Amino acid sequence: MNILIVDDEPAIIAALKPVLGGQGYVLFTADCAKSALEMSRKHPIDLVLLDLGLPDADGIDIIGKLKEYSDPTVIILSARHLEKDKVRALDEGADDYINKPFGIEELLARLRAAQRRKRLAGKSEASKFVSDQLHVDFPTRQVRLMGQEVKLSPKEFSLLEVLCRNAGQVVTQRKLLIAGWNDPAADSQYLRSYIALLRQKLEYDPSEPEHILTEPGVGYRLSVSHKLKEM
Repeated sequence: MNILIVDDEPAIIAALKPVLGGQGYVLFTADCAKSALEMSRKHPIDLVLLDLGLPDADGIDIIGKLKEYSDPTVIILSARHLEKDKVRALDEGADDYINKPFGIEELLARLRAAQRRKRLAGKSEASKFVSDQLHVDFPTRQVRLMGQEVKLSPKEFSLLEVLCRNAGQVVTQRKLLIAGWNDPAADSQYLRSYIALLRQKLEYDPSEPEHILTEPGVGYRLSVSHKLKEM
């Protein structure tokens, strides 16, 4: 996987290069927006690690331009912790968001997840989602948990489908409201109610969800690293 690191802090690049290079990734670096766009035009980039505080532009403003060439996965690495910045970046096309400072093991896990999603997308425009315990067939709208069929309402299925198609990534409230109600301005309480219903049907303990995780103020993330409710 070809990774472009876009950050104007030499210490960040110096820290990431040996770690990511040691994992077999091919690395390119840029310290400003202009250089990042030039790199993305010249090389087939699979994933971008993008800082938002660049000297010549706001990183959010170049997400769309970075995706014009080889449609890379974009993971934000930023010291901006405000929810509005996270939401805006994700709505502009970022695939994930990691706060600085971050742990290397977490970053490597997010990269592995991104690779898995790329492989799945390459095999098919996902007609199914399959984890150890959850099987979702999108065309037939059939859901099985631990081999047992789970009955979902149309809205519940629509929300689960979006989460499955973006497994491991943050899905913003806006995207979920569009999926469920075709209205990004719909009352977010509707969304919370339906997420609670999904958790009742899928989580081992709905009061302490391990599968449908809340990203406070931003949205939800489907994790595939924990067990689901046993049927």
